[in-house]
Amino acid sequence: MSKGAAFGKTILIGDQFVLEEVPAIVSAIPFETVAEIKRIDGDGWVLEDNRVEVPGYKDKKKDQQVVSINRILEVMNIDVKKTPLKITYGGTLLAGSGVGASAASCVSLARALNAEFDLGYSIEQINHVGWEGEFAYHGIPSGVDNTASTYGGLLLYWIKDEETHFESIAAKKPLHIVLGNSGITSNTALLDDHIEQMKDNNLALFTSRKDAITAQVHEMRVALEAGDLEKVGAIMTANHEMLIEMGLSHEILIKLCNMALEMGAHGAKVTGGGRGGYMNALAPNKEIQSAIAAAMEAEGYKVIQTTIGENK
Repeated sequence: MSKGAAFGKTILIGDQFVLEEVPAIVSAIPFETVAEIKRIDGDGWVLEDNRVEVPGYKDKKKDQQVVSINRILEVMNIDVKKTPLKITYGGTLLAGSGVGASAASCVSLARALNAEFDLGYSIEQINHVGWEGEFAYHGIPSGVDNTASTYGGLLLYWIKDEETHFESIAAKKPLHIVLGNSGITSNTALLDDHIEQMKDNNLALFTSRKDAITAQVHEMRVALEAGDLEKVGAIMTANHEMLIEMGLSHEILIKLCNMALEMGAHGAKVTGGGRGGYMNALAPNKEIQSAIAAAMEAEGYKVIQTTIGENK
């Protein structure tokens, strides 16, 4: 029996346009999915998914999950007819759209299989397998989620000429984050179609927005490294307003963002593909962070409180 673990993530900005060569700022969060592999009698593989979830998430993702697991087994050359397996998922990461739940499941499974079959994969190879597994969930995955899940930390991630790149960001101050879940499970694979439609409808407008978001990403990095969290929050909020105009938010996410801002958050925006899943609020301190989280929970929303950008 072997285990593997992988982080969830939150994206501060650039979420939806990484495949359009817009950079993103992403951070792992200190909650993990854990995959356990056990050899069994029989034929093929069976799954026990014990992850705590946003209601309905696992059922809606079930078919994609089967395709993902089969792809990972194929890429890693694991023959489950010869070596039947039981896969068990658990861990502390709340499974829901927008926090890299699918990437964490892929990367944790890759690590568990690597350990069980003594494959000797490097961290780069584990990351690649995680990316392969993400095809089932995202159509063409950008790689940003699995990279954060594999490596951890606060990262600038970008694609240039079809090659992926990332580097660490040294935030001067820790960021107190509240992730509020809308309860809506979004289909990330449909995002590509929406992006293409926007380009077809008005390419000039789409390009200008893409350029504006790229500028916001670079502004945010400077603010993070300078410790100007008010500036970081202002950029988040401005970015969310743009995403709302582009049809990439959701009325519940807008409600939760407004709630956080009214309670003193520096900024708030949708995180992940959008149109459901989570929003992300940046609180000025732990007290306001806890108050925002409690207010959301009181209205029945699932919440994750965490701190990112800490120098260990």
